[in-house]
Amino acid sequence: MSDPRSTPLRTYGRIKARPIKPRQGALLDSLLPRLALPDGPLDPARLSPGGGPLWLEIGFGGGEHLAAQAAANPGVVLIGVEPFLNGAASALRHIDEQGLTNVRLHVGDGRDVLARLPAASLDRIFILFPDPWPKTRHQKRRLIQPDTVAEIARVLKPGGTLRFATDVSDYADWALERLTRHPGLSWTAERADDWRRPPPDHVTTRYETKGLGDCAPVFFDFRRI
Repeated sequence: MSDPRSTPLRTYGRIKARPIKPRQGALLDSLLPRLALPDGPLDPARLSPGGGPLWLEIGFGGGEHLAAQAAANPGVVLIGVEPFLNGAASALRHIDEQGLTNVRLHVGDGRDVLARLPAASLDRIFILFPDPWPKTRHQKRRLIQPDTVAEIARVLKPGGTLRFATDVSDYADWALERLTRHPGLSWTAERADDWRRPPPDHVTTRYETKGLGDCAPVFFDFRRI
């Protein structure tokens, strides 16, 4: 029997809500197996055979941002990770409708993908509006923890970037403290507008427009030193 203490705490809540629509269910059966990451260690050369940049989005929600970035950057291969099955089904619909061929998906925990990537393998990482786990007793479940930040720094190439966004003020403070503490990451902001305003290449999603947090969205961009 495995030791439950060795199992990492989940950084996300439910993995399925409403019933999957028939068309999306068909895509889960037919398209997802073709896009799914292989088991075991991940080889960037196989994920991006042309040698182009490799980006990762952890927690892509409904997939709007993931699909839009893939469409705008055809020379990039995007890995999308999402534990919520309804979100994965939604992303597959966007991928199918837009005929995107530069997306790979993993339905599960983003930390699993980070652990399977070699050092200095990613050019960019997005973590946009992750579950804030607002109750104090649940904050240990937040994705941004020192060990996860260390993994992010490990897999980013020198000069590679991380974008973290949230609309929860306490999580913004929490994340900024832990990200700035890592010696391998440098916050790129020079003035308040650099984090108060959406970056030029940001894609607003339906979740973001709902305004469910307690503050206007903030965007923290970090560069791997």
